[in-house]
Amino acid sequence: MIHGLSYANGTSKEPLLGMTIPEKFDMACEQYADHEALVSCQQNVRLTYRQLQAKVNAFACSLLKMGLKKGDRIGIWSPNCVEWTITQFAASKAGIILVNLNTAYKSNELEYVLNKVSCAALVIAPAFKTTNYQEIITKIAPEITNCTDKLLNAARLPHLKHVIKIEDQAHTGLHKFDDLLIEPSHKELEDLQAIADDLQFDETINIQFTSGTTGNPKGTMLTHNNILNNGFFVGEAIRLTEKDRVCISVPLFHCFGMVMGNLACITHGATMVYPAGVFNPLESLKAMQNEKCTASYGVPTMFIGMLEHEQFDQFDLSSLRTGIMAGSPCPREIMQRVIDRMNMSEITICYGMTETSPVSVQSSTTDSIEQRVSTVGRIHPHLEIKIIDEHDKIVPKGKLGELCVRGYSVMLGYWEEPEKTKEVIDEAGWMHTGDIAEMDADGFVKIKGRIKDVVIRGGENLFPKEIEDFLYTHPDISDVQVIGLPDAKYGEELCACIILHEHHQTTEDTIKLYCKEHISHNKVPKYVRFFTEFPLTASGKAQKFKLQEFMRTELKLTDIFS
Repeated sequence: MIHGLSYANGTSKEPLLGMTIPEKFDMACEQYADHEALVSCQQNVRLTYRQLQAKVNAFACSLLKMGLKKGDRIGIWSPNCVEWTITQFAASKAGIILVNLNTAYKSNELEYVLNKVSCAALVIAPAFKTTNYQEIITKIAPEITNCTDKLLNAARLPHLKHVIKIEDQAHTGLHKFDDLLIEPSHKELEDLQAIADDLQFDETINIQFTSGTTGNPKGTMLTHNNILNNGFFVGEAIRLTEKDRVCISVPLFHCFGMVMGNLACITHGATMVYPAGVFNPLESLKAMQNEKCTASYGVPTMFIGMLEHEQFDQFDLSSLRTGIMAGSPCPREIMQRVIDRMNMSEITICYGMTETSPVSVQSSTTDSIEQRVSTVGRIHPHLEIKIIDEHDKIVPKGKLGELCVRGYSVMLGYWEEPEKTKEVIDEAGWMHTGDIAEMDADGFVKIKGRIKDVVIRGGENLFPKEIEDFLYTHPDISDVQVIGLPDAKYGEELCACIILHEHHQTTEDTIKLYCKEHISHNKVPKYVRFFTEFPLTASGKAQKFKLQEFMRTELKLTDIFS
C-alpha cells in the first residue's frame, strides 16, 4: 500500500484460477458428483452436480445442433429457475456468449438489446406476473406465428433464428426447452468437449447490459476470467465450502445472482437454492428454513422485507451463518437485526459494478459491525484500487475522489462501442467508476456519492438521462429533469420534474401511466412535479442539486437519513 495515499492492492494466498467456466464446472461436477448442486423451491426440482452436468451437456449439444457456434449470442429472458442456470453453463461450454436480459424489459428495450448484440437465439419464460414474454416477442417478431419449422426470419430481429420457451405446452414457432434436453450421442459429446477444450479464459462469455447517461443500454463484455474468479473470491470471502447452501433471492440476470451466487457456489461445491422466480420475502424465509440454508443474499430492502414479514417469528433460521448484503448502503439498524434475528453473524457487504464483474471491495466476516455498516470493506484479492482527484492524481487517505479499479475483473469493454469504453477505461487499464469514495488509514473504503447522477433504487442503478430521453417523447413535455430523492424503503426513488409545453395540460397520473405502458416498472418515477422554470447555471444548464433540495423540502424528505 502506498503510504498515506488512497491506493490498495489485494494480496492472496490463492492464485487466480486461470481456467474457463466449463473447465471449473466439470471439475466441480466430478468432485461433488452426488452432492446437491441446485434446488428450485417453486419448481420442486433438485439436481445433484452430476444431474446438472448431464442437463447442461444435453442443452449445449442441442444448441450446436441448431447451428449455433462459438461466439454467437444467446439471450435469456426469464426469472430465476433451473433452466436459467442450465442455459448459463451450457452456453459457456459451447463457447456461446450468454446475454442477460432484465425481466422487466418492455418491447422497445428488448428489441434494442437483441439487435445490439445480434442475438441468434433467445430463451424465454412463460408469462410472469403482468409480463407475457411470448406476447412481447411475438409483437416484435409476428413471423413466429407462421414459423412452422421453428427457424425464425423476422424483419425487425434479423439475427434471431431460434426462440426457446421454458414450458410444457408445444408451439409451432417455438422450441420447447425440455425437448432440447434429450440425451446426446457419444459423438455429440465429443464435439462439445472439443469446443470447450479450445476455449480461452480471456474470451468474452457473457454480456450484461448497463444503462448509460447517453440513454441506450451498453453491453458489458465479461470473460471467463472476469466472472469465474470474481465468483470464486466472493465465495472465499464468506468462507463457502461444499457444506454451504446459499439462498439466492436476487435476480440471476444481475451479476449478484449469476456471479456472486451461481459461480461462487460451483467454485466451492456449494448448493444453489432459488426460493422463487423473483424475490418474495415469505418464499425466501421458507427456503432458508426448509433447505437449512447457511447463507443468504439480498439488497437491504430484501432483508427489511423478510424481517418485517408478519410470519417472520415462525421460522427457524438457526442454520444461517453468512451472506451478502449489497447494492445500496446498509443502515446500521438493519445490519444489527440481520445478525441478531437471522443468525447471520458473518454477513458481509460488497461494492462493485457490472463493468468489474462485479465485486471490487468487500468486508470480511470478522470485521466489526461498525466497519460493515460505515464502509464497503477493503480491496478484493488480485485487484488494485485508487482514489483520484480531477487531475487523475491519487488523493491522500481521508480525502474524497473518484474510485478507480484495475485488474482481472475489469471488463473487456462495451460491445461494439470502443469510444464509450475509452471514456471509462484509461490507457493504464484503470476502470473509472464514477463513484466518489474515501479510503481510511486501514484501507476501508466509504462510498460517498456518485459523480454522475445515477439513482440507486433498491440496489438497482437507474440512469436519469435514459428516463429523461423517454419522457421527451410525451407530446406535452417541453423540458424534464429526473432526480433521485431519499426513500426509507428503497434508499432512493425517482422524481420527474417537468415543464410542459405552453398551453398544454396533463396530470401526474397521466405521466405515470404513460411511463408504465412503455418502460420497465423500476424506471417509473414515484414522484412527478410540474414547474414553470428550472434553476439554471450561468451556462444555462439545469441545477439538479437545487431541484433535489427543493423537492426534499416540498415532500418533507429531509429527515429520512439524518
